[in-house]
Amino acid sequence: MVINELILAELIPFLKIKNQRRIIELLYNINRLELNIKWDKIIEYQFKCLKNGLSGIGIPYLILAQNAKQNHCEIYSLDNHFKLLKNIINIELVE
Repeated sequence: MVINELILAELIPFLKIKNQRRIIELLYNINRLELNIKWDKIIEYQFKCLKNGLSGIGIPYLILAQNAKQNHCEIYSLDNHFKLLKNIINIELVE
């Protein structure tokens, strides 16, 4: 299991509000992947989404998908955005 800074930036503020110190500590102890954003891939993925009628996929989702593909990782999520991306850009999604 790995994580990256974008995921931490998404999760940590909500966990701080809920005073979930132990979960925050555990998240910080997971191995982190360096974010090496390939903007040409992000543009390609956004084009594929738009071409397939998906105009509501945000850039952070595309960055996470690109990072997972680049590092040959599966995405563990129940988020509907990743379900929509699964077939469009061929990500490995575990629901």
